[in-house]
Amino acid sequence: MRKARRVTTLVLAGLLAALLMVGCGGASGGGDSGGGESIKIVSDLPLQGANRAQTTTMVNAIELAIEERDGEVAGLQIDYESLDDATAQAGQWDPAKCAENAQAAAQDEAVVGWIGPFNSGCAATQIPTLNEAGLAMVSPANTYIGLTKPGGEPDEPDKYYPTGERNYARVIVADDKQGQAGAALMQEEGVESVYILDDKETYGKGLADQFQEAAEEQDIEVLGREGIDGSASNYRSLMNKVAQAEPDAVYFGGIIENNAAQLIKDKVGAGMPNDEVLFVGPDGIFVDEILSQAGDAAEGIYVTFGGLPESELSAEGQEFVETYESTYDDEIQPYTAYAYEAANVMLDAIERAAEEAGGVPERQAVIDEVFATEDFEGVLGTWSFDEEGDTSLTELSVQTVDGGEFTLDRIVDVADL
Repeated sequence: MRKARRVTTLVLAGLLAALLMVGCGGASGGGDSGGGESIKIVSDLPLQGANRAQTTTMVNAIELAIEERDGEVAGLQIDYESLDDATAQAGQWDPAKCAENAQAAAQDEAVVGWIGPFNSGCAATQIPTLNEAGLAMVSPANTYIGLTKPGGEPDEPDKYYPTGERNYARVIVADDKQGQAGAALMQEEGVESVYILDDKETYGKGLADQFQEAAEEQDIEVLGREGIDGSASNYRSLMNKVAQAEPDAVYFGGIIENNAAQLIKDKVGAGMPNDEVLFVGPDGIFVDEILSQAGDAAEGIYVTFGGLPESELSAEGQEFVETYESTYDDEIQPYTAYAYEAANVMLDAIERAAEEAGGVPERQAVIDEVFATEDFEGVLGTWSFDEEGDTSLTELSVQTVDGGEFTLDRIVDVADL
């Protein structure tokens, strides 16, 4: 368990200010908060379910970024609130909770920055609300292509931006590149045919679409494509059908919460061991929980990730890892550094906007500064946002399960793919 460090505001002055405020969950931007003005940022992540171990480290990372600035930017106290978009009933992110959280932040005038969400389907629900509210969003984890650029559904991404202006950016590489990385991996492994499965969610289906396009460009034959029921008790019948097609590989687009471990177990049980028929999945299953859920059947699977593991981060990244591990009891997860990066991008944008305003900035000014992020030197390296809100980074990684643990298999640079 990590150390008990969770507080709504991160400095004692902030806690005192919050207690003095009447009828308010946090200090109001521009209001009197014990002698100084304040701004509020929120994060929105699924803090229940299989990803909880990962998302709690992301909250830690955001808190750490704030603490390293002594809890303020440009003389403004930072009030931080961690929102949970998961429900116990769903066991993962919940669309209704995502919508509720976004609406609450949109109506809270103190909020000038939003970090998240984690799931692309949740983002699809939240972006329109926060776009109309003019609230800057920086996601550490959404990879679905249609959130920012064409390539998903025909009306994407425009339908997410009712104002016609962008307010959403992400520090992680999008799924068009992750799909390319999956296909490149299979080509390097000599795969000539593949059977594609997905969990029918925004992220999973979208990624499977991107992978299929990339695979076909690499002349990898697609023998079949099906969506699964993420709540099914087993997939024995499906995997027997897949086995009859005799693929060289099985690709799964989806998240761990939609029964990915059972899918892997039934694949192996159908006579398709991973050393003979590759299993390749995305970062949606790049979670330690998959190892315990799938057991020995996980040995030898491949997982792509739209970024780099902690061992491959920049010099600033290695410093972050050292600081994090000396501060918290839990282990860094794949998206921990990405949450830290997203927080620092947001805080830098707020600082520039506040300095220009001479006090609490307008929401639109923060959006403008987020999109002005250029040659940012952070834990992920040196990178910029493009006009669509996507990162200029192009390196992704492939992990394999060896000895019951995820290990780095290779780095794939998709810049030239």
